[in-house]
Amino acid sequence: MKNFIVLLLTIVSFSFGIASVPNAVQAQAVYIPSIWVDPDGCEHWVMDDGAEGYMTPHVTRDGRPVCNGSGICGLVSSDQFFKTNSARIGQTGRAELERYFRNAGGQKFSIQGHTDSRASDAYNQKLSLARAQAVADIARRSGVEVVDVLGFGETRPRPSNATSEGMAKNRRVEIFCVN
Repeated sequence: MKNFIVLLLTIVSFSFGIASVPNAVQAQAVYIPSIWVDPDGCEHWVMDDGAEGYMTPHVTRDGRPVCNGSGICGLVSSDQFFKTNSARIGQTGRAELERYFRNAGGQKFSIQGHTDSRASDAYNQKLSLARAQAVADIARRSGVEVVDVLGFGETRPRPSNATSEGMAKNRRVEIFCVN
């Protein structure tokens, strides 16, 4: 009879969700929310945990996509402007960027930094943001408006990071013109 009562209590516990495994570790994905702007300037909400994620277009209340009419209007090769593991721009690169921004003619900008995948995610995130901030600082000193500065680390590779050529193309700072 005692075994029957234990069995009955176990069945009832599971059916009502009362039973639990005391030492079980439950893995939970940590999703990182962000906004991705496509080449046409349209925004997409992104949730990514590094292994998988999902994306959906950002739309207005009446269902129209949110598009800012922006597009890449400049691309800074990190290898050309920054030394390895550095966010400091040399004198030649600084002069080139100042000239670029002075000739922009009242344009607004969004600056986005990227890295290859050789270092840790946290390090690459920090480095990409610092490099984007360095370019944004030059833009502001040149008299243009910077609407946002973002660092994406290694999360948005253009080509694959499997080759040295691909990694070189992924070490970049993108300058978006925003209308």
